[in-house]
Amino acid sequence: MILKLIWRNLWRNSRRTLITMASIAFAVLFAVLMKSFQDGVFNNLIKNVVGYYSGYVQIHQKGYWDEQILDNSFELKKELNNQLQQNHQITAIVPRLETFVLASKGNTTKGCLLVGTDAVRENKLTQLKSKLIKGSYFENNEATVLIAEGLAKRLEVSVSDTIVLFGQGFHGVMAAGKYKIKGIIHLASPEMNAAFVYLPLTATQSFLSAENRLTSVSIGIDDPENTDAIAQNIKAIIGQQYEVMPWQELIPDVANHIKADGFSFYIFSGILYLIIGFGLFGTVLMMTAERKYEFGMLIAIGMKKSKLQLILFGETVLITFFGVLLGILMSLPLVLYLQEKPIRFGGELAKAYEQFGFEALFPTNVDPNIFITQSLIVLGMAVLIGVYPLWHIHGLDPVNAMKK
Repeated sequence: MILKLIWRNLWRNSRRTLITMASIAFAVLFAVLMKSFQDGVFNNLIKNVVGYYSGYVQIHQKGYWDEQILDNSFELKKELNNQLQQNHQITAIVPRLETFVLASKGNTTKGCLLVGTDAVRENKLTQLKSKLIKGSYFENNEATVLIAEGLAKRLEVSVSDTIVLFGQGFHGVMAAGKYKIKGIIHLASPEMNAAFVYLPLTATQSFLSAENRLTSVSIGIDDPENTDAIAQNIKAIIGQQYEVMPWQELIPDVANHIKADGFSFYIFSGILYLIIGFGLFGTVLMMTAERKYEFGMLIAIGMKKSKLQLILFGETVLITFFGVLLGILMSLPLVLYLQEKPIRFGGELAKAYEQFGFEALFPTNVDPNIFITQSLIVLGMAVLIGVYPLWHIHGLDPVNAMKK
């Protein structure tokens, strides 16, 4: 009976009800879109930055990150490697031996970062093979290099040419070697594109007189949300002699940028929900004021105030519920579409993004928690606003209410 009264009261003034529902629906739509865009862009940013080189988690010898020298390298024990492989949340384990060397061709010499890595594992984490623009991908059983496009131009070399690498090896020994260029790669980051040389891991260890030694192990995972948990799990396994660093510590600038943008999102969301709250409160205020005579009459003929309060509260919650439901139904197909076909910018904006190694891509994130959170916030606001008519009815004098 009460539900029937609530339903009929809502549609006595259908225009007001529909306008209120529409305002709530569009508010939910904008809030969901804003949050899903933010999460989607951040996830894509993390994927670009982390998947481009560093990995989601890195393992080093303790002290290596503060002083990145070969003497702070380590040997990856077979037991530790097996334990990492048994973790089903880990999708890639990439051992690397990295150091700065000089690359020379003829009279031209340039400083570069030599990255000794497992060819197959590296490609699994960073898709290095897809960055080839000339030549072919290297293999683990050969001593050939992949050289970044910018560095190749500076040295004036191409595929099949030979470059000389020389530098300081493990424990200060002199390191020098000649290597044939098997492929040229294009790296979107200008700094990386001007300085990177990839060499198979075993060849790098031999070149640097650092047999079986590594400077880092980069790890790929299936779900970025589990980064901290996986890092803690690895710490518990490997002990105190190593340092385990999630990407937030490896690339603090990106992590801080995401935190700052997250804070701005809460400010914008607060403003949006403040507007929703005032709109909803205005509707409740009008509904209460224009029915003052009706309320007075109902109380005068014997209706309990508690029952009348329940009806009014039900009207507020029901109209909000339908508004939220409509907002979700409007936003879901749009968010799904923009996830499959994200907004891609071109022109100068795309070039600016590419200079930092990012795609100018703005996808959405279809996370059920986004829809649930936004819906609960609006419903919670409705419950709070629904307290006003209860307070109004509680202090209502039926005689004064029925006066014209």
